[in-house]
Amino acid sequence: MSAPQRSASGQARSSSDQGGLEDFGYRESLDRSIGKFASFAAGVSYISILTGTFQLFYFGIGTAGPAYLWSWPIVFVGQLTVALCFMELAAKYPVAGSVYNWAKVLGSRLVGWSSGWLMLTASIVTLSAVVLAMQANLPRLWSGLQFVGSASDPTDSAVNAVILGSIVILFTTVVNAFGVKLMAMINSAGVFIELIAAVLIAIILAANIDRTPHVFFSTDGYGAGQSGGYLSAFLVASLASGYVMYGFDTASSLGEETVEPRRTAPKAILRAILASFVIGGAILVFAVLAAPDLKDPKIGERDGGLQYIVEKVMWGPLGTIFLICIVVAVTVCSLAVHTAAIRLTFAMARDNALPFGEKLARVHPKTQTPVIPAVVIGVLAILILVVNIGQPKIFTVLTSIAIIMIYLAYLMVTGPLLKKRFQGQWPPKDLAQGGYFTMGRWGIVVNLVAVAWGVGMALNLAWPRVEVYGTPWYNTWGAFVYIGIILGLGVLWYAVRGRHHIGTLASHAAQQDSMVSQLEKE
Repeated sequence: MSAPQRSASGQARSSSDQGGLEDFGYRESLDRSIGKFASFAAGVSYISILTGTFQLFYFGIGTAGPAYLWSWPIVFVGQLTVALCFMELAAKYPVAGSVYNWAKVLGSRLVGWSSGWLMLTASIVTLSAVVLAMQANLPRLWSGLQFVGSASDPTDSAVNAVILGSIVILFTTVVNAFGVKLMAMINSAGVFIELIAAVLIAIILAANIDRTPHVFFSTDGYGAGQSGGYLSAFLVASLASGYVMYGFDTASSLGEETVEPRRTAPKAILRAILASFVIGGAILVFAVLAAPDLKDPKIGERDGGLQYIVEKVMWGPLGTIFLICIVVAVTVCSLAVHTAAIRLTFAMARDNALPFGEKLARVHPKTQTPVIPAVVIGVLAILILVVNIGQPKIFTVLTSIAIIMIYLAYLMVTGPLLKKRFQGQWPPKDLAQGGYFTMGRWGIVVNLVAVAWGVGMALNLAWPRVEVYGTPWYNTWGAFVYIGIILGLGVLWYAVRGRHHIGTLASHAAQQDSMVSQLEKE
């Protein structure tokens, strides 16, 4: 943007600063107040270095040993190609419910709706899954937070997890209902604490190294007797990394509430995934090297894992302090997931692409935030939590499937984007001309890798494995059974009712004769 253009606009924001809402025919209705760090914090808190690594380390190392950590850089490279594609899209379309709107404008109305439906249902389940991490940390800090029975009893632990998780969801609902400024302030403060704590954990673990890196180059007997040998064990264990490094698109999903989003959102996406890879990787590597005894079975158990190593290595109250930091990380991660789900609900409802669209798309006049979606998502997440009491294995299957649905939703963006590149329709000229992020000649190569990676990872995550999904057969094949049901029910609603009513609600349509709407694209 040239200097004359800036001066001509005076105090008003230019259309490019507003994130290209005119491309979709939307009027601006949300509170645009998020700055650079808050945008970065949104992506980091969704990925959540401490939540993901501490929640899943036990599964990775228990399945394939220390060498499973090679999956961390592999997943990073794959997800980085997706992130780079998203950065280009964020530079052009930093709008609420980014994945939904990108798939819609790149593919078709049906592709957009399908990606949004998968992403929305997955986000609600993910919120339920994240808050369950409180059970692994709060009773460790104070036994009084085990409200029901004993933490060692599986049933008592499951019931208590629902209670603690419901409290967290109530908190995130209230914060989101009060507006994006409060959310951003709490989230940014939490991420600041999380980053400092994560770096300090890595440093302290590094100062207590007890072995050489040779452990990362040995299969140590894992995979023996399996048809694919160590590769089979490694592919299963890689889920521990694949389950962590996603959600970076949240920075763009808050684009309508971000100042100068076309420049801020792409940088926030890149910084979020880079910070998570470097700091999270350091914690994982140094934890393995500092563990007092890698043969200790507690390291590979759900109630042990990384928390167990930290407690063994840290002296005095230090371990307790860092457990508090993990609780903070889980809280802001929950807040970010809830926030992203609200923006996606709002984006789809604004297009009348959900039941009760007019109500779900309503923006509170004072807080300038969608309050009803915050409450609805909170209630649904708590209801899903209740499943954990009687059917913990089904809940584990559902949370795993939620991750697959997010990978599929990402594919519904990178796939159509690749098609646009082959047709010579991407990237738009205004990206390079305006100085916004673009991959240039490398775009088609990176996009190809992103699509191939998405397909490969979705297949690996969905592959029917008893060690992951358990039994009976409908759990073992759960990725196909449950995703088929969820997508089938959604498409049925779309075919019978949705497609006849989808279109920008009058209450959210830009009042311009020249507006260009993408909603009627088939």
